[in-house]
Amino acid sequence: MIGQKTLMMREVEQTPQVVARQERELARPLAELVSRLRKQPPDIVVTCARGSSAHAATFAKHLIERHLGLPVSAAAPSIASVYGRELRLRNQLVLLISQSGISDDLLAFAQAARTSGALTVAITNSTEAPLVSRCDYVLPLGAGPERCVAATKTFVASVTALLRLTAAWTDDGVLHAAVQRLPERLKAAISLDWNMGVAAFASANSLVTIGRGPTLAIAREAALKLKETCNLHAEAFSGAEFLHGPIALVSRRFPILMFMPTDEATAGMRQLARTLANKGTALLAAESGPPSPARLPVVPAEHPETDAVCLIQSFYAMAINLADRLCIDVDRPRNLLKATSTT
Repeated sequence: MIGQKTLMMREVEQTPQVVARQERELARPLAELVSRLRKQPPDIVVTCARGSSAHAATFAKHLIERHLGLPVSAAAPSIASVYGRELRLRNQLVLLISQSGISDDLLAFAQAARTSGALTVAITNSTEAPLVSRCDYVLPLGAGPERCVAATKTFVASVTALLRLTAAWTDDGVLHAAVQRLPERLKAAISLDWNMGVAAFASANSLVTIGRGPTLAIAREAALKLKETCNLHAEAFSGAEFLHGPIALVSRRFPILMFMPTDEATAGMRQLARTLANKGTALLAAESGPPSPARLPVVPAEHPETDAVCLIQSFYAMAINLADRLCIDVDRPRNLLKATSTT
């Protein structure tokens, strides 16, 4: 699918080069951080992020809990910025993920975490941002300037940096090799034909995105982008949570977009897809298999975590085309600014 040459589309197309370039830029700081983590392993990991970066933090939770067995918790930045409370985080790892690195509440949490004795790591696209000076280590995204309000290449760069961190920390050569192959796979993902999604969602007033395991973060990011770029209400759920109440919303007028994982979570998600289809929902699933009216094509499966990253790249291209169908300028979303500072 080839979208309009909007600023957003140009940045989506830059993403494979960003991912390829990132390995060199991250090599030294990543080696230093991993050395420290191995010498003094944390017992827990805390993430702190907003917006698309919070979805990258969801991806980090999956990666770290699955591959390292460490519990990962999302911080409420207001505990530091509004309530002035310092958490007991001595010798624990705090990942602060922020494309701009300027949000006041993240700065306050970073400072409080560092004061408490935590190992603080900034994952940011701006190495001169205030967040960097408040952290012990910085992992630069290396995405270059991102001018479009809706973050795309910085989101992919964030999850790729987290993949590299996980692979290095666990000395996982298979995961490392999968990340190295991502640039070519991301190029292929942009060109896939997701026009069925444009047709299905153009007349919708609201829809649901569903993921599980490595694709939960992708479902959350997709729901945000539908709001930002298409003025379309969308809500994200895990496949398990959707059965606990939200399934009552199912109808032909309420489309569902499923991001199918390629790991142990696949069987449960496919069972959910069959359940939803039997209830008459307007269901589209991004998954491998023969062409069908309910299936969006995906790049061939290779590794569950990197497969998930390819899904959001295909989605971004579709969202641009959907916005065009709805006569919405994706480069000028209403009520939004590029950098948001919250307290």
